[in-house]
Amino acid sequence: MSALVPLLVAAPTMTGIAGYMARDLRSNNVIAPQDPPGNPVRRPAVEYFDLTDLTCTDSRGYITQVDRCHREPWGLYVSRAADQPKRRHTEIWLLPDPGIRATREHGREARFGNHDYRLDIGEFCEVTPKRWRAVDLYLDIVVRQGRPAELHGAEQLLAAHAAGFVDAARARWAFDRATAVVDGCASHGHDVEQWLASEGIALTWM
Repeated sequence: MSALVPLLVAAPTMTGIAGYMARDLRSNNVIAPQDPPGNPVRRPAVEYFDLTDLTCTDSRGYITQVDRCHREPWGLYVSRAADQPKRRHTEIWLLPDPGIRATREHGREARFGNHDYRLDIGEFCEVTPKRWRAVDLYLDIVVRQGRPAELHGAEQLLAAHAAGFVDAARARWAFDRATAVVDGCASHGHDVEQWLASEGIALTWM
């Protein structure tokens, strides 16, 4: 049995991540519907971004070109233009301190519908000079300007933990990061950029 299951049945009066998860599973006003049962459990997806040759290498080893990368004290910006009519222009920020990957997509409806940002919880760092690694930890937060955020992927993270792909400490860290994001956005009028600015992180986009 997963060591994290008690977090999902904790009393609402508990503090920290236990209370947060219990409250929002009961009220169903933050955690969004999950994928249907039967989906295979996958290991955390890992990507590498190379600033020298402007490439992205995904977990399967596929290499794609990116248009622009630049480094700021708070993270890495990556821009990738649409190269086919059915694709979309994507801008991302990898932000190590808050543990989020902020994505804006242009050109067509994105994965979770019409929204301003998708925030993926994960581990992001520069592993060697001009080479960054991004490890996805399943949790996605959809942030629409001025509206409460939605958390996706809780069941996937718990399944990955049960399968031994993510240990308890790492899973707790991911839930803690998600809590901080949702609470931070809510405390700034559901405006993710205002919250990040209060943390000294200034995002710029095309």
